[in-house]
Amino acid sequence: MNKLEAVKSVMFFEGLPDEQFEKLAQISIIKKFEKGELLFEADVPAHGFFAPISGRVKIFRTSPSGKEQILHVFGPGEAFGEVPVFEGGTFPAHGQAIEPCKALFFPRREFAEMIRKDPDLGMKMMAMLAQRLRILVNKIDDLSLKEAPSRVASYLLLLRSSQDSDTFKLDLPKGQIAFYLGTIQETLSRIFKKFSEQEIIDIDGKEITILDRSQLEEIANEGR
Repeated sequence: MNKLEAVKSVMFFEGLPDEQFEKLAQISIIKKFEKGELLFEADVPAHGFFAPISGRVKIFRTSPSGKEQILHVFGPGEAFGEVPVFEGGTFPAHGQAIEPCKALFFPRREFAEMIRKDPDLGMKMMAMLAQRLRILVNKIDDLSLKEAPSRVASYLLLLRSSQDSDTFKLDLPKGQIAFYLGTIQETLSRIFKKFSEQEIIDIDGKEITILDRSQLEEIANEGR
């Protein structure tokens, strides 16, 4: 995939005319990161934003005690880090490759100049940011109002939807999934075991098969 094709695959820019894609390709830079390498750290100036071409990146914060809270995981075609770029601030969290990753990097100065010359691009970005905000609000709702089994059920249904298959692989180690869902690994394992015993899911290592989607959906909605 060349740089222009990579830019066209970024959902953030969906619907833009070819002329804009070409300009975005001109200002973008392809960067490579090894597994575990930081793309950026929290509280440092946001000098640009990213969109993976291959591999995935987790966005996370760490507490004073060292506990990690995963905020989101981004894969190919998903842009991140654009909010602080717009406001000229700092990155609010860390970004780290969870596997070998190749990403497009859009420098803040050049991108801001593009928006100044083309307000339509700015409007498109605002719409995408609004959509991102709705997703974040829903996640906060899930974490704050749902019990752990409901959060796990919702997470499995989200993976099933994103991979469009009743059989899929967990996208993160169980410890990181537990942090992401606001629980601990032991609790997550107990919930998986219970779901398996109830024949709601089948577990084979990292591979999950949903056997009873209606029951899983019922559990996911119990905390609403």
